Order: sequence, then C-alpha cells, then structure tokens
Amino acid sequence: MAIKKEEVLKALEGVIYFPKHDHVVALNMVRDIRVEGKKVSFALFFPERDERNENTVRQSCISAIVNNVDLDADVSVEIRYPANPLARIKYIVAIASGKGGVGKSTVAVNLAVALSKKGFRTGILDADIYGPSIPLMFDLVDAKPAVHEEGGQQWIQPIEKYGIRVLSIGFFVDPSQALIWRGPMASNALKQLLNDTDWGELDYLVIDLPPGTGDIHLTLAQDFKVSGIAIVTTPQEVALADARKALSMFNQEKIRIPILGLIENMSYFTPAELPDNKYYIFGQAGGKKLAEKAGVPLLGEIPLVQGICDSGDKGTPISLDDTSPVTKAFMELAANIDKEIRKK
Repeated sequence: MAIKKEEVLKALEGVIYFPKHDHVVALNMVRDIRVEGKKVSFALFFPERDERNENTVRQSCISAIVNNVDLDADVSVEIRYPANPLARIKYIVAIASGKGGVGKSTVAVNLAVALSKKGFRTGILDADIYGPSIPLMFDLVDAKPAVHEEGGQQWIQPIEKYGIRVLSIGFFVDPSQALIWRGPMASNALKQLLNDTDWGELDYLVIDLPPGTGDIHLTLAQDFKVSGIAIVTTPQEVALADARKALSMFNQEKIRIPILGLIENMSYFTPAELPDNKYYIFGQAGGKKLAEKAGVPLLGEIPLVQGICDSGDKGTPISLDDTSPVTKAFMELAANIDKEIRKK
C-alpha cells in the first residue's frame, strides 16, 4: 500500500529538535515532502548550522517513518540551512544613542537617504522594537510588506521608498498599542527581521537601534557581523554622559563593535530667515570634546532647523531637499561614515 503524506507528517511529530523544545513539524523544519509509493523524500531545514544534532535528528526522522508508517519505506532526507540574506550586504552600520530624545532615528533616516543620494544601494531597518518611528518618517504608517517563498523558505520583502529598502517592526504591529515584550521576545524579533528578509544586494544597511544599552544591542553584537556603529548625542552634558556609557559598552571585549565615531545632533539652531546665524542653545562643542577624549572621530554636526521636524512628520526626510542647509550636513556625515567604514 502506498504511503500517504499525512502519515509521514504524523510520524515526524514524534521527532523533537531539543534546542528549540518542539517537534520538527511544528518548527517548520520539514519541507518539500515527496511521496511516491513507498519512497519518501523531504528536506530538513535547520534554523542554523548544527552539526552536533543534524545527523541525530535526520536518523530519528527516518526511524520514525519506518517504525510508525511502513517498515519497507525508502526514506531520503536532505539537510538544508536557510540562505543567509545578509551575505549580499557589504556594510551594516548601526546608529545608537545612550539616551532617547537626541534625534537618533532622524539621523538614521537622513543618513540612509544621504547614502542613497551618493549612489550606494541602501536599506534601513528599524530595530527600535518598543518605539518604531521609521514608518512615520517614510510615510509608510499603513504599509504591509509582502512575503514570498523561495528555496522552501518564507521571505519578507522590504518596502522601497525614495530608492531605499525599508523594514520596521512597526509594519507588523498595531501602532496604537504598546509592545509589552520581555527581552528574549524583542531579541527574537530582531533576528527574524534580519534573517528572514530578502534584502537583495546592498552597499549599506543602516540599523536604527533603541536608545540605551540593552538586549537588542547585545543580540546585534553577538549574533551578527556589524561593520561599525555610530553614536548620536546632543551637546548638553546630560546627553554626553549617556553617550559615554554607550561608547564604553561597545568597547567591551565580549561585545566590541568597531566604533565609527560620534554624531552631534542639534549642534546649533539656525533660523530659516537667517541661515548664516548659529545659536548654540544646547551648549557648544560638547560632542567634539567627548570625541577627542574617547579617541574617536566626530563624524558630523547636524544643525537644528524647523524643517527637520516638519519633514519627519510628513514622511519626507529633509535630506531629500537639496536646498536645505541640513542636507549638506547629512551628505558630509554619509561621506565620513563611508570613509571610516573603509578604514575599519
């Protein structure tokens, strides 16, 4: 009697993949099942390379089918691993800050635009799990990424806007509801956004991190190869104190991501009607002094103008406007980051 696909799946429910504490069917590890008479073949997808367990699980799958479906079953199992979408990204640049409110997301968005304007294929990932703001800044609040299947795996398709590939946790949750997630859930969300997305060929992937120093930062540092990190601060001492902590974190031996430098946001205020005037309302040269003391470059000094807030709220990053004095600052920042990346 011919073997049925349903019988195969039922038998495989008894095979546990212990690192994930569940059976291989529930974990979607069993794919591309083919049954012809007594011949059974399928692919066994592992979430990551696991030479220690793959042969054990493979043999358990074969035994489960032979013992529970048909003693004469001819079972063929192919071990596969998901493709690495990050392999086609040249540089991953993370944008961090020691505290919230310093304009980190605004810097990340406009840096991505500036890199794209320089001719680099650019993507941006909103990894601020608890407070995603990039959907608003790209006018993509109601956007829903498409999903396609390739190689037996489901892939998220980033949304393209202004020539940039954009992805955010905000695309998958209700923007009016708070995300009440413990650290491991947030970390797993970051891994999925990075590993299950078809980024394509990119020169730069900019990652907007949450403020502070927590689980997301640790996961990124320990599980992914990040080309460099830039830390955003404002000139006043309360922001600089937290920027020091961020510098200290990424310099630790167990974390150690190359620090590209410091970005001073809101360096000075320039009114639209007096574009040559500079008012240092948050203090002067705080970022420069910290960069010198820490031995890292000051990558850019971004002025504060009314247009930054307006453009962010409208979903049209100010760096798209070639007439804005802020655009020049972001283009210089992009050039400096590219220079530092190539040094590292």
